[in-house]
Amino acid sequence: MAPLLLAAVLAGGTTGGVIAWATTETTVPTIIQEDAEPAPLGGQAGTETAAAEIMPSVVQVRAGRGTGSGFVLDDRGHVITNHHVVERSSRVRLQLADGRLTGATVVGGDADEDIAVLRIDGSGPEAARIGSSNSLRIGQQVIAVGSPLGLSGTVTSGIVSAVDRTSRIGGASRPMVQTDASINPGNSGGPLVDLAGRVVGVNTAIATTSASAGNIGIGFAVPIDRALEVAQEIIARN
Repeated sequence: MAPLLLAAVLAGGTTGGVIAWATTETTVPTIIQEDAEPAPLGGQAGTETAAAEIMPSVVQVRAGRGTGSGFVLDDRGHVITNHHVVERSSRVRLQLADGRLTGATVVGGDADEDIAVLRIDGSGPEAARIGSSNSLRIGQQVIAVGSPLGLSGTVTSGIVSAVDRTSRIGGASRPMVQTDASINPGNSGGPLVDLAGRVVGVNTAIATTSASAGNIGIGFAVPIDRALEVAQEIIARN
């Protein structure tokens, strides 16, 4: 069998580099992380409810020739995405769930964790509900939302395949959530969501059998507990 390759799921071209752009913000916003209560049982009704809950908070991120995804973190318009989506960019364009286009500033990023934070110009959409990755269970149903191949607002469903799969992302080995929810180029930075509509991970990479292959049912997400900690540190130091 051909060896598996871990590929970041960024659609289009991109450049390399580390980002750290200052903003004028001096206080850290309050982000409410919900208790790790079990998500509802699965089924079509569950996935429909989860999709309706998260969709207004999901954005498409356009950085240079590349596109990725993200979701609104708080009421100050901060957005989480992957570092590799916006590296070497200080400004990006966002397409909101209602189709509107707006600008955003790159607040900062962490290449090792592959997490970056943006700030929307003006008022942003409502913040996503933030869950906990600590309570994820193997076999639990989840959905992935983002803009694979530029198709904004795409929802796919699957299960949690593993909760502590070690993968090399951003130059460092980190525990990741593995899922078989379909993830493809352009999904980078979008949310992995439980059936209560809470974000439990940041979709980041897929395993493929060649550099050009698409999804084969092995995707990886940064656990939201770690992503949230990194995002808060980025906001605090900028």
